[in-house]
Amino acid sequence: MLNILLTWILPFVFVLGAAVVLHEFGHFIVAKTLRVRVETFSVGFGPRLFGKVWGTTDYRVSLIPLGGYVKLGGDDTNAPIEGATAQNIPARERFDLRPRWQKFLVMVAGPVMNILTALAVVFLGAVLSGVPVMPTSPVVGKIEPSSASEAAGLRVGDRIVSFNGKDNPTWERVSDDMRISPDQPLAATVERNGARVQLTIKPTREIEEGDTVGVVDFFPDYGDLPLTVTEVSPGSAAAEAGLQAGDHLYEINGERMRDQQDVRIAVNRLKGQPLYITIERGGVRSVATAKPKIQPDGSALLGVRSWIEIPTQRIGVVSAVGYAVNRNVEILRLTGEAFLQIFRGQRSARASLSGPIGIARASASAAQRFGWAGIISMLGFLSLNLGVVNLLPIPVLDGGAIFLLVVEAVLGWIGVRLSMTVRERIQQVGFVVLLLLMGFVITNDLLKEASNFRHSDDKPAATQGAK
Repeated sequence: MLNILLTWILPFVFVLGAAVVLHEFGHFIVAKTLRVRVETFSVGFGPRLFGKVWGTTDYRVSLIPLGGYVKLGGDDTNAPIEGATAQNIPARERFDLRPRWQKFLVMVAGPVMNILTALAVVFLGAVLSGVPVMPTSPVVGKIEPSSASEAAGLRVGDRIVSFNGKDNPTWERVSDDMRISPDQPLAATVERNGARVQLTIKPTREIEEGDTVGVVDFFPDYGDLPLTVTEVSPGSAAAEAGLQAGDHLYEINGERMRDQQDVRIAVNRLKGQPLYITIERGGVRSVATAKPKIQPDGSALLGVRSWIEIPTQRIGVVSAVGYAVNRNVEILRLTGEAFLQIFRGQRSARASLSGPIGIARASASAAQRFGWAGIISMLGFLSLNLGVVNLLPIPVLDGGAIFLLVVEAVLGWIGVRLSMTVRERIQQVGFVVLLLLMGFVITNDLLKEASNFRHSDDKPAATQGAK
């Protein structure tokens, strides 16, 4: 129970809670600055669990932890969710009597706060820890055997000069495009022996923790970078040999290991034999001896996950701002492409959309793999998506309220005004749509978890770790 609390519940509560609180704080601080009364600042929806009334504002935590709201004095547009406004609020503090530009500032402040949070997370990471030094024009260093990229004609030593319409792509761009495009043909141009060769690579589809992704089956030449152990499966041969997360893994039986695939191949080629693993811990090299366990399918299992530790470099404040903007624009590009694939019928909505359980799983995975850095990164990612989604012109969301302000302004030019009844009906329709969407993503989460559980039951317990 304690393990579930630490690895699942706390990361989820922190990530979702912080994203929601920051969003609502954006509305709150702008409303307070404009001297609009804030009746309620709620984390969560539904009945009040606990809180404190301070001045004219009730700061509360509510029963349903799937969002939150700021209740503005004189605003009854979301009364089905937030409750009716008080009747004795002075006219100077009522939101409904404010000019449209002030209403716009209050409404847009929540999404803007989320977007600023996403930028701040990447910016601070870049300033404090540096940015990864990746190949600017990737040279292929390794290709998975019998893979889609090998079948497409990609060769070790090829320099990728164009990929999926992007000239001189970074490795992150190539990798991201492959993961977001399972079973989709991607045009690539490579430079080989001084000539340019046109290829079409179709990433293989796989299910990763319930999500459909394309397999990245080739890797750039990273040079002589260490392979870092990220996870050691309990009870595995690696654990018995004393390997720990954070170790640098250099050699197995004298053979240089450059990536996880090298480890997997070496372990299976030498199965049944003791492995002499050269590692470095705390600057000191040593040799550990392990004997991989043979699985029912005949494969050998060492029980480690590893990745290449990419070096970082320090950058200045201006460069960090540009890096933060570029990374968040890339996330939005990938998110937008995923939604377009859903509408084009290239991607299943059920396999792509996640709700609170999916967020909890992703938060737990980030926490387990990267600790606080992973949790903060997940906060930035969720905050960005929350900010952008809330700008969509859907009733109940901030974008819906902003859209209504624009409609009212246009209708005002011809002397027409939306009645409160019409506004309430629009909000009710939006509320029903939101409930249906929440029901869909929660059901989707449960189906994914059931599928993951069935697949885990189909595997022998000893195979749950990575090779």
